[in-house]
Amino acid sequence: MIYLVFNEGYSASSGTALTRHDLSGEAIRVGRLLFEMLPEPEVMGLLALMLLQESRRSARTSRTGELILLDDQDRSLWNRDQIAEGSALVERALSSRRFGPYTLQAAIAGVHAAAPESGATDWREIVGLYDVLLQMVPSPVVELNQAVAVAMRDGPTAGLDLIDAILARGDLADYHLAHSARADFCRRLGRTADARDAYRRALGLTQQEPERRFLERRLSELAS
Repeated sequence: MIYLVFNEGYSASSGTALTRHDLSGEAIRVGRLLFEMLPEPEVMGLLALMLLQESRRSARTSRTGELILLDDQDRSLWNRDQIAEGSALVERALSSRRFGPYTLQAAIAGVHAAAPESGATDWREIVGLYDVLLQMVPSPVVELNQAVAVAMRDGPTAGLDLIDAILARGDLADYHLAHSARADFCRRLGRTADARDAYRRALGLTQQEPERRFLERRLSELAS
């Protein structure tokens, strides 16, 4: 429940703003209280995950509220105190050997946080962590996230093949981020018509205004 509240604050399901700091901040506060009462490894992992994700909040949108992708974020705006605290908690949770999916997700976020720039991200490590996470909690959403990591490591064709396999099974057909990722890979491969179709599909599914504007800009760029 704490993580559900955090997720709604980290990426609002609908509305005019990408984030809701009141919700993510409250989830972190409650997560700290839970950690004080129950200092178990997976509680550490949950708190670490929330801190590491929240550390990027100021860089995720422009001053006018436009969405900024991870690769394009100004990393000097990331909250280094939250990164340090979250990273330390990840290390403690992993060293216990009794960790779970929250800790693995936090470890992935920690790899992102450790990279001084996008090009320095250790995508091999991230793919490996997703391999372990998939074994622990098989999920189409985790598969999608791994596909994106594979694309960053091996190129867009590899990622596109994985996403197409997920969609061919009937999974994530109504999940806008699956179609948005597919559109991006098609765009990078020069498959313009396929990219347009996938962006339109994603646009029809999202309920969040910053994401809608982002997808509309991508479509406009492909039309020019």
